[in-house]
Amino acid sequence: MVPVNPAFFPRAEYNPAVPELPEVEVLKRSLEPHLVGRRIRSVEVREVRLREPVRPKLLARHCVGRRIVRLRRRSKYLLADLEGGYTLVIHLGMSGRLTLAAAATAATPADAPELHEHVTFLLAPGGPSRTSLRLRFRDPRRFGLVLSLKTATLDRDRHFAHLGVEPLSEAFSGSLLAHRAAGRRAPVKSFLMDARNVVGVGNIYVCEALFRAGIHPFRSAGRIALRRWDTLAGAIVEVLCSAIEQGGTTLNDFLDGEGNPGYFRVALDVYGREGEPCRRCRRPIQRKVLSSRGTFYCPGCQH
Repeated sequence: MVPVNPAFFPRAEYNPAVPELPEVEVLKRSLEPHLVGRRIRSVEVREVRLREPVRPKLLARHCVGRRIVRLRRRSKYLLADLEGGYTLVIHLGMSGRLTLAAAATAATPADAPELHEHVTFLLAPGGPSRTSLRLRFRDPRRFGLVLSLKTATLDRDRHFAHLGVEPLSEAFSGSLLAHRAAGRRAPVKSFLMDARNVVGVGNIYVCEALFRAGIHPFRSAGRIALRRWDTLAGAIVEVLCSAIEQGGTTLNDFLDGEGNPGYFRVALDVYGREGEPCRRCRRPIQRKVLSSRGTFYCPGCQH
């Protein structure tokens, strides 16, 4: 990578085991001051075979020459709204990473593309660095997405139309969850991890929220009283906000936009602590498999 002053812009990268809402939100916030206001000069596609094929000509037509006016998140998608009514949509899949690097100049040639660097956006000068940048998308497992859509119809697109409520929005509440769970026999953990009900509450965070609310993950969603849904909704918001404040959860090599690991891992009460004593009642934390996912809980505190 071309040497640059780190005070100008971060080595923005992100690569957790499975990206969830807090990690994508951390990435968005770290990239925001360095992308918003910049114009996309060019797009280079080296590999089209991602989860869905990249369409180089369409991507260039929608992006090149347009300024990034806003960066936002929907579920686990990173969205860059562009001038002219288009939105650049990026999903990191399981192994995706976004990296900011200095663009080539006459004095400092650009470093070679990284291994598995599939898409690169050249960004015009602007922001605190006042130099051209490259936004590089790298994805060894190729489960990620890079596409462009019309902003006005984004909510109706097949990638977003089915998505449920954002847990950090004003619309999210225990009453809403109770209404959607009425008559459901599915375990509450499965209900919460269904993106049609609520988005972004992945395996780690749902285990932690259920522990804080004292609800067993295998309890049927339709058999939870409203007052407990209120408690659970509050726990979900609390867990997600705490994770964001601490930079996400580093299980493998997640780094935020400034190269810092997420520290929420040290605050985990149940996830990954099988056999260890519960911090409340001292009974051993148990792990069972639910829908092919490891589920951690305290048999003494959760019922």
